[in-house]
Amino acid sequence: MTTSTTEFQALTGQYALDPTHTRIGFVARHAMITKVRGAFNEFEGSTTIDGDEPGNSHVNVTIKVDSVDTRNEQRDTHLRSNDFLDIANHPTITFASTQITHAGGNDFQVTGDLTIKGVTKRVSFPLEFQGAAHDPFGNDRIGFEGSLAINRKDFGVEWNAPLDTGGVLVGDKVILEFEISAVKSA
Repeated sequence: MTTSTTEFQALTGQYALDPTHTRIGFVARHAMITKVRGAFNEFEGSTTIDGDEPGNSHVNVTIKVDSVDTRNEQRDTHLRSNDFLDIANHPTITFASTQITHAGGNDFQVTGDLTIKGVTKRVSFPLEFQGAAHDPFGNDRIGFEGSLAINRKDFGVEWNAPLDTGGVLVGDKVILEFEISAVKSA
């Protein structure tokens, strides 16, 4: 599916993330042999879309770090600690876009400031438009998907443990995954 300029123009407006139909997840290497997947279950976000000039569009997201969920309470408690995300001093992760460009077709490039554990870094990642729909409840929805690879150490998340067989318990690379459903609010 490729969306035309006219269809993007019709998307102009303000949207709020729908937390019941949006997933903000992550994947990290564990023990050098497998991956651990998790998600943040509590977040809020908004976006303003300018269908005529995507560069005038922007997005802001705030994630509650204590909502981290890897389906293992002991691991989640460790992730909330100072060894990893330090929720006592940094209860949120934030993203604020600084530039959005239309890369052609349904593809966009989003650049912005990601703040984790009090460290802000400029990041850029592709985001693919998945479509728009008018749902049975009268809501106008849009969907996007994308991912971003970061080095957790760049954000001060440095804890690790050596393995007897060589290597470390937690990989440095973390993939952030976004499956977004947003509802038009204005």
